[in-house]
Amino acid sequence: MSIKQKPIILTIAGSDSGGGAGIQADIKAISATGGYACSVITALTAQNTQGVTAVHPTPQAMIEAQLDAIFSDLSVTAVKVGMLGDVATIRTVAAALRKYKPTHLVVDPVMVTANGDMLLADDAVQCLREELLPLADVITPNLPEAAALLAAPLPKQMAEVESLFAGLAQLDCGAVLIKGGFLQQEARSPDWLLSGEQVRCFDTPRIMTPNTHGTGCTLSAALACYLGQGFTMEAAVEQAKHYIDQAILAGSRMRIGQGRGPVDHFFAL
Repeated sequence: MSIKQKPIILTIAGSDSGGGAGIQADIKAISATGGYACSVITALTAQNTQGVTAVHPTPQAMIEAQLDAIFSDLSVTAVKVGMLGDVATIRTVAAALRKYKPTHLVVDPVMVTANGDMLLADDAVQCLREELLPLADVITPNLPEAAALLAAPLPKQMAEVESLFAGLAQLDCGAVLIKGGFLQQEARSPDWLLSGEQVRCFDTPRIMTPNTHGTGCTLSAALACYLGQGFTMEAAVEQAKHYIDQAILAGSRMRIGQGRGPVDHFFAL
């Protein structure tokens, strides 16, 4: 009997009780795109399609215990980092990543939800830049997060996004994938991959739907999974972009919750 191998992808993020974002979205996306998902939960949130009502950080000792349990037993191929929430958690996670040295690291610098709920403390932004970004193969900020990393104004139009490119290219990380979904007035939905001096735009038609809860988490988790399967960075981004587009399209036909519903991670089934 042959042994089937799947890439093991670790997601380090917060739990979304509503199931549409965070750890729950990551596990669904990793499973749907061909990986075996394992997780380290950094916080519990009371959350649904209408917003976040409470956040309870995981004690640092428990975060360390989860990390050690995973890395001491499972051959993790790639790691996706999402919501961390505070300086202590960033430092705990960064220390473990320096210790265990996963082959691929995708950092989604979760600072604010699409509903405007703050998920990262103000004093943690600089710590994120110093401790975690230098370890990352790629970071995946949305437009508000990209602007916050640079302390720059939020771009409101596609032409203004280019003003962020030079500053983001100077960040101490492997590459930057800017998620352009916040440009709601645009007919297209572009994402930009900045790698060295190269800029590539992954541009697809915008799917008009309110059901976009967890799209950022889903995209970054899929990207980590494709990198873990051996795709190059550009090919992994292309695959992840195609996956999230199809998940949004399928999710537009669902009705879950009274607010911004989730995407359909398992549309292929």
